[in-house]
Amino acid sequence: MAGRVIYLAVLTVALAAMWAVLSDKLSNTLILGFGIFGILFALGMSLRMGLVDGEGVPFTRIIPFVRYWGWLGGEIVKANIAVVKATMKPDLDIQPVLTRVPVTAKSDLARTTFANSITLTPGTVTVEVEERGFLVHALTREFSDMEGFREMEARSVDAAEGRSS
Repeated sequence: MAGRVIYLAVLTVALAAMWAVLSDKLSNTLILGFGIFGILFALGMSLRMGLVDGEGVPFTRIIPFVRYWGWLGGEIVKANIAVVKATMKPDLDIQPVLTRVPVTAKSDLARTTFANSITLTPGTVTVEVEERGFLVHALTREFSDMEGFREMEARSVDAAEGRSS
């Protein structure tokens, strides 16, 4: 119960900060009242749907996610360079492959982060999400390297759950 109260407080602060950043009418009482009502309504619906937990309110894991996004940004840059090299060759010897990537991540947040990271990285797309893994389309065989996927999964699990898979 104490954890749920903390998640609710963090969600309240996050919603209020987002509303304040997006609103330019902080001095208008009516608009301010609507903002407060909207935040309270969103909080009530989140509670009613059972979304107030560590996975539904991941703001407590923001620092690990910022580190992960920094690493992912570097990987995206590297993948962009590799895609440009592969597609700019005069012989254009691209042979796309479909590969199954086993996934050991337990939480939906870690699995979603991993699947989206694969899709964000140029040259790969998560085509299908299955219980035990993902079906991934890769532009070339080099882009379907299992070691790269294992590292990405371990980092996404660490960001989402605070531990490596």
